Amino acid sequence: MSSNRPENDEKDFKSSEKPTLQEVIHDLTSSEDSRIPTSAYYGLSNLSADEVSLFEPYWNKLDTSFKVKILTEFAEASEINFEFDYQSIGYLAIEDADSAVRTKAIDVLWIDESAEFLSRLIEMAETDESTEVRAAAASEIGRFILLGEYGDIAESEANRAQDVVINLLNDSSEDLEVRRRSLEAISNSSLDFVSEAIREAYESDERLMKVSAIFAMGRSYDDQWTDIIMREIHSDDPEIRYEATRSAGELEIEEAVNLLGQIAVVDEREIRQVAIWSLGEIGGSQAMRLLTALGEDAREAEDEDLLEAIEDAIGFASMSGSDLDFDFEDEDE
Repeated sequence: MSSNRPENDEKDFKSSEKPTLQEVIHDLTSSEDSRIPTSAYYGLSNLSADEVSLFEPYWNKLDTSFKVKILTEFAEASEINFEFDYQSIGYLAIEDADSAVRTKAIDVLWIDESAEFLSRLIEMAETDESTEVRAAAASEIGRFILLGEYGDIAESEANRAQDVVINLLNDSSEDLEVRRRSLEAISNSSLDFVSEAIREAYESDERLMKVSAIFAMGRSYDDQWTDIIMREIHSDDPEIRYEATRSAGELEIEEAVNLLGQIAVVDEREIRQVAIWSLGEIGGSQAMRLLTALGEDAREAEDEDLLEAIEDAIGFASMSGSDLDFDFEDEDE
C-alpha cells in the first residue's frame, strides 16, 4: 500500500555523524512545521537506557500527531537502513497514554523477536482499552507464530502466541477488528485448526471477516483455496479483489497470470500494484512477458513509482519462475 517517505530533502539514510541528544531535543522541540529534523533519524537510533530516561520528558510533551508521524517514519527508515535501531523509542512509545501512539510503536518494533516483546504484545492484545491497539497487537503476534513455524523461537513461545490469537478469534464478545486480525495471525500456523477457521470466516455474514479470510488463504500457503481466490479476483468489492489478487501471488497460482496482467492495466491503483507484485511472486515466462510490457507502458507514461514496482517484480520473477529460460531479446525480434 502507500508508503510515507520522510519529507526531509537532505536526509538520504546514509552514514552520518550522530548528533547529540541535546541537539535532537532542540531540533524536535523547535520545529514549527511538523517536519522531522534529520538529526532525529540519526540521534534517536540506538539510544541507551540513560538516554531514553533523558529523552522521555521531552517526548511526553510532543503533540500526539507529531509522535505518530515520527514513529511512522522511523518504522520505514529502519526497513530501508538496517543500521537504524529505534527499539528504545518503540518501547518508550508503547507505554504512551495515546492509543494511536501505542499502535504505531508496534510498527517500530517490527524487528524485535524477543520473548519480552511477545509478552508485551500478548498483554496489549488481551487487555488494552483500545480496540485499535488490541487489533494491532494481535496482528503482530502473527509474526511470532511464523517464527515458531520456522523454529526461530522456542516452541513454548510459539504455542503461547497461537493460544492467544485462537482465544481472541473464538471470543464472540471481542470486537470484530480484533477477531479478524487474530484470524490473519493464526493463518501463519500449520495447525489443522486453521483451515476450518478460514472457511468459517469466509462463510461469515461479516464482510470484513470475509476479507480477512481471503488474506489468510494466501498466508496459509494452502492450494485448497485456489478456486475461491480465482473467483474472488472478480469481486465487485475492491477490498476483496485486492486481497484475492495478493493471495494469488502468495499461492503462486499460475492460472491467474493472464488475469493479473489485465488487472495490472485497468484496475484501481493499489490493486494494480499488488497484481504486479503477484506476477513477480508467481514468475515464469508469461509473467515476465507481462511485466516487461507493463514496464514499457510505465516508462512511456513516466510513472516512476509504478516502474519501480514493476522492476522489483521482474527481479523477483527472474528467481521464482519455473521456466526461466525466456529470452527477452528473441521476444523483441
